[in-house]
Formats: sequence, structure tokens, C-alpha cells
Amino acid sequence: MTGFARRDGGDDQVAWTWELKSVNARGLDVRLRLPNGMEALEQRVRSAVQGVCTRGTVNVTLSLDRGQTQPSFQVNREMLNQLLALSREIAGETEVAPPRVDGLLNIKGVLQTADTPEEDPDVVGARQEKMLADLDGALAELGEARRAEGERLKTAAMAHLDEIAGLIDTARASAAAQPDALRERLRRQVAELLDTDVGLSEDRLAQEAAVLASKADVREELDRLAAHDAAVRELLTQGGAIGRRLDFFCQELNREANTVCSKSSDTALTRTGVALKNAVEQLREQVQNIE
Repeated sequence: MTGFARRDGGDDQVAWTWELKSVNARGLDVRLRLPNGMEALEQRVRSAVQGVCTRGTVNVTLSLDRGQTQPSFQVNREMLNQLLALSREIAGETEVAPPRVDGLLNIKGVLQTADTPEEDPDVVGARQEKMLADLDGALAELGEARRAEGERLKTAAMAHLDEIAGLIDTARASAAAQPDALRERLRRQVAELLDTDVGLSEDRLAQEAAVLASKADVREELDRLAAHDAAVRELLTQGGAIGRRLDFFCQELNREANTVCSKSSDTALTRTGVALKNAVEQLREQVQNIE
């Protein structure tokens, strides 16, 4: 399910921003972008996301702003002295002009960034707790956004279920799905066999008729379709992490619709079966977006 959330925070030394983005996926994939030095937060961030989301690709980005503090520099005196000694030695042997100071400072390793003083571990720990509290707030906003989308998807899914239920009723009402129509068709087929004088006994004809009747009767498939339709409605009303179970029922709905089409020898019933498959596929596309 898709969603976006942002939460800003900070203390006297550092300002931070959490940005959360989630998109649809079959499972849960948490992708983190944390600044250097924040590696200790990774596991707690993952656990916090997993406590809110069970499905989707969730991108979590933490940005830090330490203000306008300019970096301080220091000279590597030992390296600089070595370079000066070498330059004087070379200058005495050749007519090459001695190097300029700016040239020496441009040599890698001569000019270094001064180490940032280490902060009190208690201060760092308190800051990280504040960061995680802001993350919890951002996750709450993300959860609300995902729930709002879920309500819209529920409405769309219910509309597809209504269409499926209507098509099931149409299939039940089809003459090809009624016992009388089945018996009449079989009666004609048996009469044709008798007219051909193929030498089949009445018992054998009765057995063949029973097999044909069983193969042509789609009432059991329609009953299972109706049961799956009701189960999906119940799940959508129940809420929670239902995406995987909805995936399963969509597979079963599609299986039963395929069987209706394969059993049908009636044009109207076949059209209804194809419409059922199309409606189930549309439902499945919506279910892919539901957590």
C-alpha cells in the first residue's frame, strides 16, 4: 500500500528529518538510508517499521543538519617538515625554484580536517531516543495514510465482489446449469446413440449418462464461488493484515471460474464464466495493493 510521511525534529546541536515512503509489494521490504554514524539505529528502525507495516516496500530516509558550523583544519607538521627538507635538498642540487606554501598545502595529507570533539555518550543517546520518537510519529502518519488508501481499496473490492455475486446468480439461472436442461440434453444424446445401433447396453448407457451429467453440472463450482465471495467480504470487513489471505481466495475464485468455463457446453454459460474470470482478475489487481 502506498503512503508518505515526514517528521522534523532537533536539539541544540542537530536538526533531523525523517521521510517515509511506501509502495505496493507482495512482501515487506524495508530500505534504509541513514547518515554515517547512525548505524546503531538500524535495527531499531527496522523493528519500528515492521511493527506498523506487514506488506509493501518502505523507504526510510534520515537527514541530519548540523547547522552552519565550518570545518576546522590542521597542518600535518611532520609531513610538511619532511617536504620542506626535501625541497631544500633538491633546490641545492638544481636550479628549480623552491615550492610555494600553497603548493605544499595542496599535497594530499598535509592539510587535514580537525577531528570533531566527541560528544558525551549520554547526550548522543538522548538525541537518538528523540529521533526514534519522531520516527514513531512519522510511522503513525504513514499508517493513517495507508489506512485511508485501504478504505478506498475496500470500496473498489466490494464493487468487484458485487459483480462476481451477480454473475454467480446469472450462471445459476442459466438453463445449461439446471438439472432439467441437463437431463433433456442427455436424453437427446442417448437417443442419438440408440439410433446409431452401436450395440451399447442400457446399463452402459446409464453409466455414460451419469458421467456426462457429472461433468456438465457446475452447481458445486458455483456454490464454492459464492462461499469464496462471502469469505472475502468477511475479511474486508474484519480488517488487519489480510492481504495474503485475500491472495489465496482470489486464486480459488479464479480456479472455480476456470472450471465453470471448461465444463460449459452452453454459449450463455460460457460467456458468464468468462465474465467471472475477468471480474476475479480485477479483484485480484486490487487485492495486490492491500496489506
